[in-house]
Amino acid sequence: MEFNVTDISELITEKLSNWAETLIGILPNLVLAVIIVVIGFFVAKWIKKWSLRFIRKVSHNITLNNLFASIIYFIFIGIVIFTALTILNLDKAVSTALAGAGILGLALAFAFQDIAANFMSGIFISFRKPVKVGDVVEVKDYMGKVIEVNLRDTVIRTFEGQTVIIPNKDVFQNPIENYSHLGKRRFDLSVGVSYGDDLEKVKEVTLNAVKNIKELSKSKGDETTMFFEEFGDSSINFTIRMWISDPEQITYKKVGSQAIMNIKKAYDDNDIMIPFPIRTLDFGIKGGEKLSEMQVNIADGKNLDS
Repeated sequence: MEFNVTDISELITEKLSNWAETLIGILPNLVLAVIIVVIGFFVAKWIKKWSLRFIRKVSHNITLNNLFASIIYFIFIGIVIFTALTILNLDKAVSTALAGAGILGLALAFAFQDIAANFMSGIFISFRKPVKVGDVVEVKDYMGKVIEVNLRDTVIRTFEGQTVIIPNKDVFQNPIENYSHLGKRRFDLSVGVSYGDDLEKVKEVTLNAVKNIKELSKSKGDETTMFFEEFGDSSINFTIRMWISDPEQITYKKVGSQAIMNIKKAYDDNDIMIPFPIRTLDFGIKGGEKLSEMQVNIADGKNLDS
């Protein structure tokens, strides 16, 4: 098959002419679309700045504030671009592309649903603030101090020194014990005294023993209380409850240690006994027989009277 140079030249000229006519025909729309895009980008920056200023009045989480401001910015940019493409009569092609992107997005949502759940949980945590950096908390059997709250996870440093990263979904969906929320913390100490001791005296001596611990809260309603709770096997048991003005773990442990030392010393000074557990050992085949009346079997099989 032979190609005629003249025919090729005419074909190229015709195509270029058609393109030129099409370009001239859409030139006003193209100029308008470019103007809309340029103005739209400037307006989007202004909207992002304004929205960030407004969001900061509601939330003090810098990461979350920037995230929402960026989302608003990109939504507005998307509207501007879609408007420009509509002016150029390309909106149908864009709609088809968006439909395909929606199906792809749905598939990705199923694939990354855990990541999405952690992300959304992080947003709710940032608004509700059940935990803050510096709080002493217990989440999912992990107790320690919160050192970081991200959009995907919460980082806790345990009192043993380990760093634990907990997904925000687990933080949001599980009970949280926040020991710092009230700004104070209660220490409960269980003690038992002998059945022969005067309980009124025990109560007075015990309360006096701990009242001068300086870390205890002096606020109204935070008084140290003591309640006898049960008749134990070898002691009468009670619990003394003390409110600590500082929720930090080191203060909590310090108060507990000081209370134990003070109570032990006070009991020694006032002849109050903390009894050892009592166990009765029965060496008889039948209950109630005396050990002195029992025969002892030794290794060679001989029986010796005690």
